[in-house]
Amino acid sequence: MQNVQGFETVTVLIAEDDEGHAVLIREHLQDAGMANPILRFKDGQEVLDWFQGPGRGARCLLLLDINMPRVGGVEVLRRLKADPATSRTPIIMLTTTDDPREVATCYASGCNFYITKPRSFEEFSRTLTLLGHFLPVVQVAEP
Repeated sequence: MQNVQGFETVTVLIAEDDEGHAVLIREHLQDAGMANPILRFKDGQEVLDWFQGPGRGARCLLLLDINMPRVGGVEVLRRLKADPATSRTPIIMLTTTDDPREVATCYASGCNFYITKPRSFEEFSRTLTLLGHFLPVVQVAEP
């Protein structure tokens, strides 16, 4: 994997309530050569709490599911993009939801990319491997 200046300090956050999906995402990102720190959150409130506490001012990139307990992904997206301290955090929606209205809502709320999780294991694996190759070239602004 080629290093992109500064990316090695970026923490990848996975907000995913499905344990199996979370494990697959982490494994495929690492198998693709990504060596960045990875933190996993099981619900939207955990994400918001992290950004208000230990993650305040952190250089990170968020992979965000829509359908999560406590606080849904779209609400997490809206709150993070509305807060000047987190508004420049790159957020990639990674979800099974493929409703065009949901896609439009997420882009209107500030997501940077929207990726629909394929239904088959093979396609999901391929998508995650491609994501693992893509993330190391993403530049993340200082908070």
